[in-house]
Amino acid sequence: MFENLINLIRENVGHSSANNPIPQEKHEQAVQTAGTSIVATLQNALSGGRLSDVLGFFKGGGSGASGSHGIVQEATNNYAQNLQTDVGLSEAEAQAAANNLVPQTMSQLARKTADPSDNGFNIQDIFNKLSGGKTSSMDLQGMLNKFGGGKLDKDGDGDVDFQDLKSMFSGGGGMMDKVKGMFS
Repeated sequence: MFENLINLIRENVGHSSANNPIPQEKHEQAVQTAGTSIVATLQNALSGGRLSDVLGFFKGGGSGASGSHGIVQEATNNYAQNLQTDVGLSEAEAQAAANNLVPQTMSQLARKTADPSDNGFNIQDIFNKLSGGKTSSMDLQGMLNKFGGGKLDKDGDGDVDFQDLKSMFSGGGGMMDKVKGMFS
């Protein structure tokens, strides 16, 4: 997964090289730093209990992965900070380079992951890598399908949150009503 991500970053660096402030001799270091920044951002989100944010990022094959998505913003900012410390770019140069590379790369990552004909990125493999193998027994594609299909968005507000969980256990034919029915 990481090598495929690095290759995707290399492709995108080539597309954004016209205004690229990264010195040629630090180009490969910047590519590796981008991969590490993206993976670390996704890992931190998962370890912080933000599964719905990460699933939201992958939802819809990139439509949820625009530059305005919280995960993408975090990865962009992390990469900009890393470019400053690791590569020696100024804050403005680092932010410009990160803004040119990370949103485009992450959008493609989400799109390629959602594409069943693309074997380079698989949601299960990605989550296994991000979690250190702790998600190997989970059906992540099934979860993503439910999340993306709106099946978990019980209140229809466009997100999956506590209100949706609450509605699963409350009136209107929810899970709790079914359990209550077993005892009547």
